[in-house]
Amino acid sequence: MSFKVLSAEISHETNTFNIRPTGLQDFRDRYLLDGPQAIAARGNTNTELAGLLDAGRDHGWDITHVISAAAGPGGPVTREAFEALTAPLLAAAAKGPWDAVFLMLHGAMVTEFCEDGEGEILRRLRAIIGRDLPVAVTLDPHANVTTAMCELAQILVSFTTYPHVDIRTTGRRAAELLQRTMLGEIKPVTLRAHRPMLEEANGGRTDVGPMIDRHALARAYEARADIFAISINGAFPEADIAEVGPTVLITCEGDPSPHQAIAEKLADDIWDRRNETLNSYLTCAEAAKIAAEWHSDAGPLIIADYADNPGAGAYGDGTALLAALLEAGVSDACFGPMIDSQTATELQNAAIGSTVSLSIGGKTAPEFGGGPLDLVGTVKWVGEGRFTGSGPILGGLERNFGATAVVTVAGIDILIVSIAQQMLDLSQFETFGINASGKSIIALKSMQHFRAAFGPIAARIIVCDSGAICTVNYASLNYTKVPRPTFPLD
Repeated sequence: MSFKVLSAEISHETNTFNIRPTGLQDFRDRYLLDGPQAIAARGNTNTELAGLLDAGRDHGWDITHVISAAAGPGGPVTREAFEALTAPLLAAAAKGPWDAVFLMLHGAMVTEFCEDGEGEILRRLRAIIGRDLPVAVTLDPHANVTTAMCELAQILVSFTTYPHVDIRTTGRRAAELLQRTMLGEIKPVTLRAHRPMLEEANGGRTDVGPMIDRHALARAYEARADIFAISINGAFPEADIAEVGPTVLITCEGDPSPHQAIAEKLADDIWDRRNETLNSYLTCAEAAKIAAEWHSDAGPLIIADYADNPGAGAYGDGTALLAALLEAGVSDACFGPMIDSQTATELQNAAIGSTVSLSIGGKTAPEFGGGPLDLVGTVKWVGEGRFTGSGPILGGLERNFGATAVVTVAGIDILIVSIAQQMLDLSQFETFGINASGKSIIALKSMQHFRAAFGPIAARIIVCDSGAICTVNYASLNYTKVPRPTFPLD
């Protein structure tokens, strides 16, 4: 039997403390593709779409994919953007009949008019297709999964890794469950357990720490005939919303009581180990001191600025770490990205090798992560910031930093870009003439994803908190909508 499956990808992780709304151009800057374009660009990479297509080919599905859209994490999504992105999905849904719908969402979208962006997508979809048509959803494990999401979709499956190296695999897992549902072999629902926390103690990190054991237990439970998927979501704490926080989801059938008990057991472990943090968050001065004293033939020292991570909606223009490195006399280093479109654009006409005076960074909210730095440096590279990933997360995917420049200041190669992205891949340095693996020091803006590509070349990794808007000092942020008490605010 050839099933007709409608699919769409609409993904955003919203940092409600970011003062810049996320508009349609922000989606164009990351990717905004119609169905055929998306399949051509993303259909054989580490994406949920690739996993869906893998399963669809095996089972002979007739797949209509209508849109793939994602913007870099940022402020709330505008109504204009939300309406434009959902329109192709809703229009196609009305042209059924369909046997099922497959959605690739993030799980932490907040719009200008709604705290639960994914729930709103599902509500609008259900108004067209009815309550019973099977709907499968893939999620990022930094989702703030709401009760509405679980009520409106039978199947919800999150990635099991952070860094996210199993995205394609997750798409395939969810699609296989959808196949069984369409055949009538299973009748799944998804149960939810939640704890009053901003996030799991380590943001859901799965390479080390307690999430390893939790996922091992989850996979063991999935061996039961009536449990199809267990998703453990560390949550996205930079969202001031009512349903923020870690969740455990169980997609299952049958008597819900024992399944709910399993979800609660895993959620209890997240709560009970809420103080067991793996990272030691250094100040920028402490990190710079270590860098100044660093000597190793085993590889570079990597310094990750956790708080100014554009991949979590920080502005990426904080200067505190760079200033500390310069003050400490650190050289043979690279630093990136510095998100400063004004400076990157101004440098486009500079000659390679020329000496320039520039004021970089700190233009958005200098109270978070440091104000502008006035520097003199040598221009090393200018141009359009297109690159193709080569590592475990971005391998084969094309991205664009927009207008880009590399300026060397006192022995530090500084990557200055226009479009905000975190460092996920060595190609983000190498494409622009920076041999990161040959440097003594690599300073980058990312929380955890960088480890997939940069971890193998590092002799040591340290993490600092520069005080930008993704700081772990949550008391410095103005939460007003999160229910109280919530850990660690209370």
